[in-house]
Amino acid sequence: MKCNVQYIFIAFITGLFVLILSSCTFETKGIPVKEFKPTMAAEAADVKQKKEMEKEIVRMSRVVENNVFTERRGVPEYKIGPGDVLIITFWDRAKSVPYSTVVRPDGKISYSYMDDIAVAGLTSHEVDEILTKALKEYIRNPRVDVVVKEYRSKSALLFGQINRLDTSISGIGTGPGKYPLMGKTRILDFIVMAGGPIAGEEFANADLRKVEVVRKGKSYTVNLYKAMFKGDMSQNIVIDDGDIVTVPELPTYGERVYVFGEVNSQGIYKLKDAYDLLAAVSKAGGTTRVAVDSDIKIIRGYEEDREKPIILAANLDEILKKGDMAQNVSLQNGDVVYVPRTAIGDINEFILNTTPLLNYLLYPDTYRDAYFNPDTMLRFKKIH
Repeated sequence: MKCNVQYIFIAFITGLFVLILSSCTFETKGIPVKEFKPTMAAEAADVKQKKEMEKEIVRMSRVVENNVFTERRGVPEYKIGPGDVLIITFWDRAKSVPYSTVVRPDGKISYSYMDDIAVAGLTSHEVDEILTKALKEYIRNPRVDVVVKEYRSKSALLFGQINRLDTSISGIGTGPGKYPLMGKTRILDFIVMAGGPIAGEEFANADLRKVEVVRKGKSYTVNLYKAMFKGDMSQNIVIDDGDIVTVPELPTYGERVYVFGEVNSQGIYKLKDAYDLLAAVSKAGGTTRVAVDSDIKIIRGYEEDREKPIILAANLDEILKKGDMAQNVSLQNGDVVYVPRTAIGDINEFILNTTPLLNYLLYPDTYRDAYFNPDTMLRFKKIH
């Protein structure tokens, strides 16, 4: 019963806003799609940002040291940190005597006759040298080996389209989660070790062209297909401590276009099927007999800027009757196509009347919290 009430309410809200939009007549028109072009300053800024990101990504792929590892004698070695578990093996002739110790929060350990040995930031080889030198004061020709048994001080987070494999045999966890870093680790290796990207027709596929890496509050996008199929290892960056890696789903599965107003089948469609205005209107079953085909509005960028989205005006009649394909604007993820019943004028009024519907479509949790909380549902039941 509760679900039925919710569905009725949702249908009522959607119908109400469509009715409001259909009855609006105003004065200002919006940006004709044939005239819409990003400003030269915006294009230049975008090009500059992309070039700077590419340079930074190349640098991240060529590092010889970060918070996780450093190269010594041309070999990458792990940097020990607080929480790591070390195994120190002392050799008494042919007999080995292992000793396990945890690096304290202050980055120090104690061993044998020695206390407060600073090891944080050092490699196993460097700790070996320090202990060997210190033991010479007590033992002639000491032999010591140092290895990291458990890596606890460095880690990275992995989210998105990552496989969850059967771990009953290996005992190694897979899927999205937090993973320890055990040395120099490239992003492709990191993803594969966690189970690899999801693939298959029954599930959303991973988009390795747009893998996002957040490092120290800054976001980067790497194209791992270039590394996999073109040998471009500049995209296969080295993971650092604290990195957040997200593997998104393919655009063909995740990107959406919204088509509403005077069309025969209002709804949400995959961008791959509704890639331009004609395709979107066609997927929605065409316009109705009362539609104003000459004044279709496309709302763009609402999710990025709720106060000032871009409103484009397209003339479907010019496409169908005169073959003016310049009106057939290409759509982007999140675009809302609205076919009115009467001509829409004042864009500010249009946005004002459209905002509740957009919020309902793009931010449904706000409506869930506002209308379907226990108090509201209790009042609704009392009324009915």
